Amino acid sequence: MNAPAARREDPDRDPGLQPERTRLAWRRTTLSGTVSAVLAVKTALHGGASTSGIVACSLCGVLWLAFLTIAHRRIRTLAATTSPAAFAPRHATAAVLCTLAMAVCGAALVL
Repeated sequence: MNAPAARREDPDRDPGLQPERTRLAWRRTTLSGTVSAVLAVKTALHGGASTSGIVACSLCGVLWLAFLTIAHRRIRTLAATTSPAAFAPRHATAAVLCTLAMAVCGAALVL
């Protein structure tokens, strides 16, 4: 029985294209996270600094730094070799949790 088309190795395929696209996706995601964190700071300080606003803003900043660290590691891994290792499940989980927590912090700042 033949392997599915998605699993077959294509000798003409350039293995460098997929890691490059993934690296660019990580950079776009990091940029959008940065914009979200900046908007959270702006929202928190808009009507004057309140304790809850400062706490939510600080939490957003910490979550953004954690996501930035995870993304930077993955970008370096993708740039290091032509066939990078799979993304570790714990790192993927951490990235998802940081993103969700930043969304919750943003929602808390808006409400």
